[in-house]
Amino acid sequence: MSAPVFAAVLAAACMHAGWNALVKLRLEPILTMALITASAGVIALPALLVVGLPTLASWPWLFGSIVLHLGYYLALTEAYRQADMGQVYPIARGSAPLLTTLAALVVLGEPVAPLAAAGIGILCLGVGLMAFGSRNGRLRPRALGWAGLTALTICGYTLVDGIGARVAGDAHAYSAALFVVDGIPLIAFVLWRRGVGVLRQFRSVAVPGLFGGLFSLGSYWIAIWAMTVAPIPLVAALRETSVLVAALISVTLLKEPLIAGRAVAAVVILVGIAAMRLG
Repeated sequence: MSAPVFAAVLAAACMHAGWNALVKLRLEPILTMALITASAGVIALPALLVVGLPTLASWPWLFGSIVLHLGYYLALTEAYRQADMGQVYPIARGSAPLLTTLAALVVLGEPVAPLAAAGIGILCLGVGLMAFGSRNGRLRPRALGWAGLTALTICGYTLVDGIGARVAGDAHAYSAALFVVDGIPLIAFVLWRRGVGVLRQFRSVAVPGLFGGLFSLGSYWIAIWAMTVAPIPLVAALRETSVLVAALISVTLLKEPLIAGRAVAAVVILVGIAAMRLG
């Protein structure tokens, strides 16, 4: 992975952590995600008009991604119902790169240099330690199961989007189409389950929701582009440094206490990043 791509993916990780810290919405997780995905779709629409549609060959991959993303949203929100985000998020995000690395090796035959592979493993270990370096107590088996399912869906849509963008030959056209179409299913699901009256709950959080959609779009758009110019496993793993960025934001901006376990996890993550870059 070249230095510019490496830096871009780190910037994407910061965006991912940023919208999680920025969007402090007083809504259920499923409503928050519906607002953010719908906002990202609206923001992506002008871009789609400029870059145009991706090639037809990429549309099966795009629609497969839509299905996997919907599964991801539902699994993650159910995991959040069972446990705190501080525990669920690192486990889901930390497991996904390992699964993605194995799947990319088997499905795509995309090898990773030994040192880079070690870096992926170290980074995932550090991300996992973030979940258990908190004061939230033990994670219930049910929550762990939903977090594991979330990791599987992350692995799935990462591979599908990496392949789809490569097939399309234009990561920007693929990304624009993905965000526009992906903005529809979850909000439609919420309206079907809750009725149009739920839209009133969005009014007071419309502005942070738009910013959340913008950061979410920017974060994953960069990742999709990066997967067309760099190995998918490295991009998938490097994105998960968002957990470290989120921890830094919580300490520096939100004034949350620095817990020793998380400090150790942060050091492990940094070692993993260094190994990946050197590899």
